[in-house]
Amino acid sequence: MFSPITNTKRKLMRFLFYLFLSLLVCNCVHAQKLPDVSKHSKLNYKIIQSDHSTWGYDIYDDTKLFVHQPTIPALPGNKGFDTKQAAEKVAKKVIEKIRKGESPPTVTIYEMKQMGVISQ
Repeated sequence: MFSPITNTKRKLMRFLFYLFLSLLVCNCVHAQKLPDVSKHSKLNYKIIQSDHSTWGYDIYDDTKLFVHQPTIPALPGNKGFDTKQAAEKVAKKVIEKIRKGESPPTVTIYEMKQMGVISQ
């Protein structure tokens, strides 16, 4: 009739399942990366007005919108920057990270504190 699954076969099946699952997750993470931007691309930014008289930024690759950031990155909530200058500093930092090939171009709380754009 049916042969029972041995412990070795069960371990092999479990290993293959987790291997497949890991590859699937890696593929999904890779698919979510930002598109490649050449170091010679025409990256520029535009400071935008956000809710409650705050500021954010958009980053463009030539004329194509690449990043839309109406709030302060890395902080919870929907608050934008208090000043245009703060939003501009972070937008420039993000462009610098994109040019270095960082994907996604994450700006940390620590970096924003160093730039003097947040005080938390």
